[in-house]
Amino acid sequence: MSAVPEGPPLPGARASAAVAFCPAPPLLHPDVEVRPDDATAALRAACAAAVGDLLAVAPDVVVVVGPGAEPGMRLGRGDAGSFRGFGVDVEVPFDGRARPGGRRVPVPHTLGAWLLDQAGFAGARVGVAPEDLVQLVRDLPAPVGILAMGDGSARRSVKAPGYLDEAAEPFDAAVARALRTGDAGALRDLDPAEGERLAAAGVPVWRAVGAALAGRSLAARLHSDCAPFGVGYLVASWVAA
Repeated sequence: MSAVPEGPPLPGARASAAVAFCPAPPLLHPDVEVRPDDATAALRAACAAAVGDLLAVAPDVVVVVGPGAEPGMRLGRGDAGSFRGFGVDVEVPFDGRARPGGRRVPVPHTLGAWLLDQAGFAGARVGVAPEDLVQLVRDLPAPVGILAMGDGSARRSVKAPGYLDEAAEPFDAAVARALRTGDAGALRDLDPAEGERLAAAGVPVWRAVGAALAGRSLAARLHSDCAPFGVGYLVASWVAA
């Protein structure tokens, strides 16, 4: 794991966007975790720090983007997700109170909503698929917040869900380098086929964020780079001028 003590410096002018990059393992939610683990606690703390950096720019709207949503879908008020599929009877409203007939929210977006709740964010939220992020960022007023939920490779060790692939660690390291240096172009240009082969669920999300912010001046901070369960978990924050 790597961490940097100071947060990203704000641009001289008012920020146009801010991003928190967080992984989306169900065990990020304490009720899903079978038993407390130091690695998971550290991961939660890193995510809290990244979301804090995101909210520090006072975004009017936070867009939660992650795998699992259908292109064109807009998750919002009244929708809710749950962790019942993981043996825990916990429901998390996405924005406001859940309503009968509301859409079911994918796990990455559910975790994103939970992270925003933990941070005390009471503003507007919208959940989207990676394919819809670029246009939505263009359409929303600045500053826009982006909570990008996605894991690195699930092939980092022999005990990983996808078993070990020697290419997994270098792949995640390249993503970590892009996150640490604020290299939006490098994220945009990630190889989707290699990401799929390495079971890196975050690749479509990272590519979308990179495309949305390419060419902007970015202050970046890498909060965490770890793989405690054979899956790459990367946490970072960006602030765009």
